Amino acid sequence: MQKQSTSASPYTLTFDKDVPIPMSDGNVLRANVFRPTEPGNYPVVMAMGIYGKDAHFEDAFGPQWKILLQTYPELCSNGSTGKYLRWENVDPERWIPDGYVVVTVDSRGSGKSPGYLDPFSALETRDFYEAIEWAGTQPWSNGKVGLLGVSYFAMKQWQVAALQPPHLAAIIPWEGASNFYRDGGNHGGIFSNSFTFAWWPRQVLVNQHGSGNSPYRDRETGERTTGPAISEEMLRYNRANHPQDRLGRPLDDAWQQEHSPQLGRIQVPLLSAANWGGPGMHLRGNLEGYSEAGADQKWLFAHIGTHYESFYLPHYVALQKRFFDRFLKSEKNGWDDEPPVQLAIRKADGSATIRKEHEWPLARTQWTKFNLDASSRTLTPETQTKSSQASYKAGEGEISFSSAPFDRDVEFTGPIALRLCVSTTTTDMDIFAVVRMFDQNGQEAVFTGAHEKVPVALGWLRASHRKLDAMKSKPWRPYHSHDEIQKLVPGEVCELDVEIWPTSMVYPKGYRLVLTIKGHDFVVTPPGRMLHNHIEDRNPAEFGGKNTLHTGGVHTSFLLMPLIPG
Repeated sequence: MQKQSTSASPYTLTFDKDVPIPMSDGNVLRANVFRPTEPGNYPVVMAMGIYGKDAHFEDAFGPQWKILLQTYPELCSNGSTGKYLRWENVDPERWIPDGYVVVTVDSRGSGKSPGYLDPFSALETRDFYEAIEWAGTQPWSNGKVGLLGVSYFAMKQWQVAALQPPHLAAIIPWEGASNFYRDGGNHGGIFSNSFTFAWWPRQVLVNQHGSGNSPYRDRETGERTTGPAISEEMLRYNRANHPQDRLGRPLDDAWQQEHSPQLGRIQVPLLSAANWGGPGMHLRGNLEGYSEAGADQKWLFAHIGTHYESFYLPHYVALQKRFFDRFLKSEKNGWDDEPPVQLAIRKADGSATIRKEHEWPLARTQWTKFNLDASSRTLTPETQTKSSQASYKAGEGEISFSSAPFDRDVEFTGPIALRLCVSTTTTDMDIFAVVRMFDQNGQEAVFTGAHEKVPVALGWLRASHRKLDAMKSKPWRPYHSHDEIQKLVPGEVCELDVEIWPTSMVYPKGYRLVLTIKGHDFVVTPPGRMLHNHIEDRNPAEFGGKNTLHTGGVHTSFLLMPLIPG
């Protein structure tokens, strides 16, 4: 137990390390508990994950730490020493002064918690349920537990909230996928391998409980953050093979669905924080999670910036606290009067303006068709009566379609849909769709993303996964069932409805909207982070054919954009 003063606060901080949390099956998870020393009952801000509760942010994510300090030089001053900062978790020194308890738990099989390491599993989620109930009944707790964290720590929120733990009072899933298959593992049915296969050794295995090879040391004790070392052979038996589990499941089968929460069961108040710069990683999940959650009290907040800076900057922390003050402390602070949707409306220069709205998608959206013309390579509002076609090699080529320069500033905010009529020389094809912005000089505008530079929007679809779920599909958001594979007939024209992930962007007068269709990943700055190039999933013999786009006449191909009237 450690105590320290917190400046300008009536509270001092007590830190309890490796607190045991017993599970119903006899296992024991370990947690770090930060709480006010002064006796009382306080609300709990909680997170559980696999990145090591004792691995300091700087040690585990050095490059990101440097960028964060450049963006927020006061990170380790003005009330915080930064000594307790952990990747994608709250800073306890900024929450204890406001009368909160912060609890961070090592998931089963990670850090100091023994057991079988199986990320996102139903057992891990059940553990989280039990940990929440433990926290809600401790003598320092007021009985209300809120969940807060980024990415993995957000995805677990969606999962456990659907189990409805009695002491769970509110959640803030900050940039976290809500559909295991569609948001993260298989974009449009195409396996997203580069992140998964890099993430597994770099962020998961390095924190496995008992790993003697982990480079991380507790800065306070000097001990390994993963506990006493065990043999490499036993480590292999003590964990799932997550990348292979995902690679070997091309459809949204029972295993995939067991990793996705039933969003309609989420009843607690929630604040879903999406990042416009996160195509391929979380963006869709926060928007769909907000839309599909069963809670009566729910809010959507879409922001810009990197994956980590937007979580720690003071105005974002103030937003998080205000939400929890309302639902964990029952303060009447005006939060209930906030419109349910707050969106950062992006501009060409990379800046954004927050605008408050009342629904998602926006009710005043004018769904606007830009018809593709293969002969002129243009996007035009006019219906194309003359048939035309254009081809490209899937492994290396692409085709772009451009609108005329806009005669005024034009805002697009919302989901995007693409209808394509296609054929190929093989039995399958992958569509990589890119919505882009070009200025008067032909220079493309790209933007700071969650992890890398990004275009306006991205979308994906494997042609053999083109089957739609009629109940869930909407004109502006096709929803694919991913429950069977329907191969193509070489040379035969097929109609595809492609989901392009939502966006918000104001195109200035004189700028052009450009749609690029490729048979491989679009990367702004090589080598790229979210790649789909695993040979077992994309055999060149089948996915490297000559693809043809058909437009005009009986082959209507169009881009449906969410135009917001000025």
